[in-house]
Amino acid sequence: MQFSAREDIEAPIHSVFDMVADFDRFERMAMRRGVDVRRTTVGVAPSAGMAWETEFKLRGKPRQMSVLLTDCDHPSQMRFEATGKGMIGVTVVDFMALSQHRTRLNVDLSLSAKSLPARLLLQSMKLGQARFRKRFQMRLAEFARELEQRHRHGA
Repeated sequence: MQFSAREDIEAPIHSVFDMVADFDRFERMAMRRGVDVRRTTVGVAPSAGMAWETEFKLRGKPRQMSVLLTDCDHPSQMRFEATGKGMIGVTVVDFMALSQHRTRLNVDLSLSAKSLPARLLLQSMKLGQARFRKRFQMRLAEFARELEQRHRHGA
C-alpha cells in the first residue's frame, strides 16, 4: 500500500530540510501524542544510521516499531525504514528547490506486511484508503504551513 503527498513551501530548501531534520522536535511531538520514543543512536546532525525505538497504541493494542534513517542526502532527500511486528514501512522525503525561496516537499509512504495479522491490519486500512489518503495530504499541508510560519518567524 502506498501513499504520496506533496506541498510547496515558501522557504529556501536548506531551511525546509533543517526544519524537517529537527528530530528533537518530532520526538517531543510524538511524546505529547502518547508515543514512547527513544533515540538509540548518539548525534544531533541528521545522518544515515540514526535510529529510534517507539512504542504506541494502535487500535487498542500496544505496538513497537523500530525506525532507521537509512539515507540522508542534505538537502535533497531523507529515507526512513520502519519495522514492527510483521509490518515494514518505507518513507522517502524529497526536497526540491522550485526557486530561491520556494521548496517542494514530497513524501512517499509505502507499507507492506510480512505476517497474517499485519496483512489483516493492512487490508482493513485499504478499506478506508480514500479517507487515509485525504488525511495524509491534509496533515502534510498543515505541516507545510507550520514550516512556513517557523521560517517567517525565525528569519
